[in-house]
Amino acid sequence: MNAPSLAHPVELLEDKTTAIIDEVIDSLPDPKQLTSEERRGIIARYTSVLEGNFIYWMTAAVIAAKAEQSRPILLENLYEEVHDCHPLMLRKFAIAANAFPTDKDALAVHDDLTKVRQFMGKLSPVKSVLTMGFFEGFIQKFMSYLAYLAAEQGSTEMEYTDVHGVCDIEHTEGLFKVLAAEMALTPPGPDADLFEGVAILRTLIEQIIQPQAEPLTAGRGNIRTNKISSRQRRIRA
Repeated sequence: MNAPSLAHPVELLEDKTTAIIDEVIDSLPDPKQLTSEERRGIIARYTSVLEGNFIYWMTAAVIAAKAEQSRPILLENLYEEVHDCHPLMLRKFAIAANAFPTDKDALAVHDDLTKVRQFMGKLSPVKSVLTMGFFEGFIQKFMSYLAYLAAEQGSTEMEYTDVHGVCDIEHTEGLFKVLAAEMALTPPGPDADLFEGVAILRTLIEQIIQPQAEPLTAGRGNIRTNKISSRQRRIRA
């Protein structure tokens, strides 16, 4: 997708991001039709990705951001993640749902998770912030689905989903304010693919929900066969 050239590019980017989030949410499998193992797998793969990576991704966005007004907003988000120990909330959530990740769960998302890590490591201010805005918006809308899966697994431990269903609304709004500041400071070129990171992260989310290939045992060469990147191409269309 080329950079918008109309009067309110950030609003257009936010609208496009919301549309992508809604597409992902609408594509989720009917939770009532999932088996116990399928529910467990979604929770476990989600936990495998989020517990050890979200703070790293947000830290990358803080490092990448250049606008003076960006840092306080991003740091406040990061402060909540660390001070309130969100990774522990998620771990307790997974354990209570009998969905603590196994090596198979971690390997199922390894390739796509690696791509997201490498993308965030490029420290692109606009792309990094837009990617995190997409993810915060997705998480906020995904929490009710995740909570339902856990409840069906017999869990009553819902602190993680309760907190993120509320706080990520504010976090998403803050990230789009940061996006406006970063675009004003370093306007992207007309041919810039601003949704590069969103496409990569969307593919990871879809792998969390419905793995496309069985992982190989660790130490046996490629972790899993490569998927055709049609999901990424569709975002750029």
